[in-house]
Amino acid sequence: MAIDPVCKMTVDESKAAATSEYNGKTYYFCAAGCKETFDKEPDKYAGETEGHEHSHH
Repeated sequence: MAIDPVCKMTVDESKAAATSEYNGKTYYFCAAGCKETFDKEPDKYAGETEGHEHSHH
């Protein structure tokens, strides 16, 4: 299962409504609208599902 980077819904990769490739990674979306939002500002959403935060000292 994947997480839609826009709305954070769980998405079954085999049933995803849409996908986008960005920086060599495939992102899965629950709906075309989430893909459109991602494609407009991929840097805003890419990496948020990676699970690692930048620490501030």
